[in-house]
Amino acid sequence: MIKAFEKLSRRERQIMDVIYQNGTATVSEVQQAIPDSPNYSSVRAILGILENKGYVRHKKNGRAYVYSPVIKRKQASNQMLKQMVNTFFDGSVENVVAALISMKSSQLSEDDFERLSKLIDDYREKEQSDD
Repeated sequence: MIKAFEKLSRRERQIMDVIYQNGTATVSEVQQAIPDSPNYSSVRAILGILENKGYVRHKKNGRAYVYSPVIKRKQASNQMLKQMVNTFFDGSVENVVAALISMKSSQLSEDDFERLSKLIDDYREKEQSDD
């Protein structure tokens, strides 16, 4: 079972972001990547907490511990997206798509709309062939 990412603190999420972006990270790499980073000992302690919670694991590389995520990024992002859809959009994918399309910053091009339309058509075909 995937852990509930919404229960992570802000710092824990920041650290997980760094590890997911890099694939792996040492305490020093995490500390350098986080804005207004806590000191080395605090980052090390938070990584220990994340390891105890089951989010990361480590391997020793010389004197340094190299941390990696337990859950693959795609699996974690799917879980977070599902939680966001349920929390903010009443579980409706249609509401999510409508919100994304209507966002001023998204400015979808005609090519974007064509690709989205093709994705929807491909999904419909797949669903019909699975029945």
